[in-house]
Amino acid sequence: MEYKFSKKLAELKPSAIREIFKSLSDPTIISFAAGNPSPESFPVKDLARLSNEIFENEASFALQYGITEGYTPLREAIAARQKSRFGESMVRDTDTTLVVTGGQQGLELTCKSFCNEGDAVICENPSFIGALNAFRSNGVKTIGVEMESDGISLEKLEETLKNTKNAKLLYLIPTFQNPAGTCMSLEKRIAVLELAKKYEIMILEDNPYGELRFAGEDIPTMKSLDDNGLVIYCSSFSKILSAGMRIGFVIAPAEVASKMVVAKQVEDVHTNLFFQMLCHKYITTCDLDAHIAKINDLYRRKCNLMLDCIDKYIPSDKVTFTRPEGGLFIWASVPEGSDMMGFCKKAVEEYKVAVVPGTAFTINESDKSYSFRLNFSTPTDEQIVKGIEILGKLTKEIFGE
Repeated sequence: MEYKFSKKLAELKPSAIREIFKSLSDPTIISFAAGNPSPESFPVKDLARLSNEIFENEASFALQYGITEGYTPLREAIAARQKSRFGESMVRDTDTTLVVTGGQQGLELTCKSFCNEGDAVICENPSFIGALNAFRSNGVKTIGVEMESDGISLEKLEETLKNTKNAKLLYLIPTFQNPAGTCMSLEKRIAVLELAKKYEIMILEDNPYGELRFAGEDIPTMKSLDDNGLVIYCSSFSKILSAGMRIGFVIAPAEVASKMVVAKQVEDVHTNLFFQMLCHKYITTCDLDAHIAKINDLYRRKCNLMLDCIDKYIPSDKVTFTRPEGGLFIWASVPEGSDMMGFCKKAVEEYKVAVVPGTAFTINESDKSYSFRLNFSTPTDEQIVKGIEILGKLTKEIFGE
């Protein structure tokens, strides 16, 4: 039987990161390729206790259908926490908070609500492959704008906005960007909002790492700075509570949220009600701020350990690295003209250390990348030390002492 798949699906590339995971069944491979939270960060005992309470006292409700917008007590708790964490302007009277099945669904629903086939979404280049594929699966073109050390290039962004007549969304990860790990400056956030207003384009702000700051000072979210209803804000509990629960949320103008609800009804009716109730119980009866502080202590230590090993083993004139103030990633760059893909392939196949090549995050397959991504949250301390030492040997072999 010859299967004739849809054009939408045929044009999608598998996530390079998920494909890399398939090669990691070899237990001898040290993986810096994941984007997962550390297993040490899961509050297992609290979640087990609260799960038992739900099954003992509210089982019939927890196992039933729920409403598409999400479990009302959780939505209210999310809105209250976002206000306390990022300011009262995070959730305005004209906004609605929705629960979605992971932050990824929030991105896809936003695209589905605003974009027709052939429309365009403007993105940072490089960007999160899950978002890019969500947009492409809806027949939408992705257009990349190059990054600078403090976020997207304003000059290139305005040029792209001016020349792309069917652009419907501007997709950004302003805080601890994936994969680069950088933060957009406050000045640039304000300037981007002005450009969005000028060119009448909605901003999709993706903030999965915003709570994971272990150095420096917080920068206001774009949502909190928006006075014109231009920002749709997506986040989740995946990095601060449990990735497997798949609890995300969207804060958007009520008119936008109502369209997203209709789109979600078609996709999955509602997000898992039991996990919504579990999430609500945790954030209202446990000390979430103290839990996040412990996570950030853990990631600060692991990030510093990786950076110390990089300084010790990898020549700084051969490979440069970002020094993130939060998030999960370090972005490394090799000399221009180098065979970055060959470096990454040799690392995993011969040296048994997996990193993610930068081409996994580029907007177009033809875009060149001389970078790769390292994750410090998932590997053990021993693996970090050993893996970076091995990458140092490979670096010297390929690029010289």
